[in-house]
Amino acid sequence: MAEGQEVQWVEVTEGQVGQRVDNFLMTRVKGVPRSLIYRIVRKGEVRVNKKRVKADTRLALGDLVRIPPLKLAPREAVRDVSDNLRNLLAGNVLVEGRDWLVINKPSGLAVHGGSGIKIGLIEALRQVREDLDFLELVHRLDRDTSGCLLLAKSRPALLALNASLKQHQMDKQYLALVAGRWPPKRDFISAPLERYEAGNGERRVRVDPQGKMARTRFHVQEAFPEVTLMEAEPVTGRTHQIRVHAAHAGYPLLGDDKYGSRQGVRLSAGLGLTRLFLHAASLSFPEPTSGRPVSIRAPLPDDLRAVLDRARRAN
Repeated sequence: MAEGQEVQWVEVTEGQVGQRVDNFLMTRVKGVPRSLIYRIVRKGEVRVNKKRVKADTRLALGDLVRIPPLKLAPREAVRDVSDNLRNLLAGNVLVEGRDWLVINKPSGLAVHGGSGIKIGLIEALRQVREDLDFLELVHRLDRDTSGCLLLAKSRPALLALNASLKQHQMDKQYLALVAGRWPPKRDFISAPLERYEAGNGERRVRVDPQGKMARTRFHVQEAFPEVTLMEAEPVTGRTHQIRVHAAHAGYPLLGDDKYGSRQGVRLSAGLGLTRLFLHAASLSFPEPTSGRPVSIRAPLPDDLRAVLDRARRAN
């Protein structure tokens, strides 16, 4: 439901206990931008047990949440999911458990809306999966990165999976094609990363002694004359970590419009690569309820597979 015509009072159920008010509303009133959610909370139009709350207020079992009528200006409305995107998302679910799912995220789709993006993967999935009262991202992928993305279908699952992430019990393996011949023995990069805003307001990351420490393991998968297929495992989870560490080592990812090189642009053109070559190939984590190990792989997309085939033929 993207828009309500009358006040609703919604009771918090067991699966929503501990959820923030803003995230609760994002799930209940699908298609509404987060900026509007913050505005109605700030103005006191959203109440919990008839009291004003903040966006980060945590909900308890049995709380009654007041949701006001929502009227969106055309420029505010989150775009409805197209039939093509609906079918793509439905067909890209790799594995689904009782309270979690892993989707093979397409390249070019942001994980969430904002900053001019009318709809992201999470907003689209909330529209597609109307059977779910709760759906949240466990981690994120860059817009141009494809592959395994984990989502929680309940608050307890989200907490358990976030704990696994913080305790380094979740393993994520990426495939990346880099410019140059990566040395066979250079398999670990440790360099602090700091976020900053570029001149156009774009968010970027750089290696800086004042930044937060970040570590990435790299392993050569396949070597070609001018490029190398790498397996990358982020030990820490910083923004753009694999891309910045690879560029810092002197081997930027092909198709990277933020941290790439002129050599990379030339090589990408020669191989017919039209997007970032970074794919979240596998994901392993303890199942949030039973603790049993779960391992999931996302096949390399056809466009990236074709690039590798061209590199092999030119070898």
